[in-house]
Amino acid sequence: MDKKAEILSALIDKRGSRRAFAEEIGIPPTTLQSMLSRGVGRASIDNVIKVCRALDITVEELVIMAEKQQLETIAAHHEGENWTDEELEELERFKAFVRSKRQQQGE
Repeated sequence: MDKKAEILSALIDKRGSRRAFAEEIGIPPTTLQSMLSRGVGRASIDNVIKVCRALDITVEELVIMAEKQQLETIAAHHEGENWTDEELEELERFKAFVRSKRQQQGE
């Protein structure tokens, strides 16, 4: 599950049933479950907006929350070391570069 989906899942679960939430906002429960399990990036933008609006957040706020959570996770993996936010972001970019290189080699 991606960070955005984790955040949405937590916010929805605080409200109660995922099924009831999906019905309340007018999307099939299976569509909501797919968004949360497969990742927000694979969902239609219309459905992402519907979910965010119902949770009283913007899509931009969701992205910011996910990025902040990701930086906190990276920092936790380097506990005891002093990393600036810029250095943590650079580490993330490097990890993305290594992943893309790995994918290219697999082709």
